[in-house]
Amino acid sequence: MSNQKFPPGWDEKRIREVLEHYEAQSEDEQFAEIEAALDEKAVTLVAVPSELVPEVRALLARRQTA
Repeated sequence: MSNQKFPPGWDEKRIREVLEHYEAQSEDEQFAEIEAALDEKAVTLVAVPSELVPEVRALLARRQTA
C-alpha cells in the first residue's frame, strides 16, 4: 500500500484499522450496523449505477472540502 494515494486524513494505518474492524465483525454485528445506518435520520442511502460512483465520490469530496 506504500504507493497508494489516500484521502485527506487517511493513511495506511487507518485503512488497516477499518479493515480489521469489519473483518472481525460477526454477521449479527454486521446486520446491527446496517440497521443502525438505516435508522440514522441525517443519512440517506441511495442506489447509484456503478458507472456514476466516481462522480458521486468526487461530489462528496468537494462538499467535504468546502
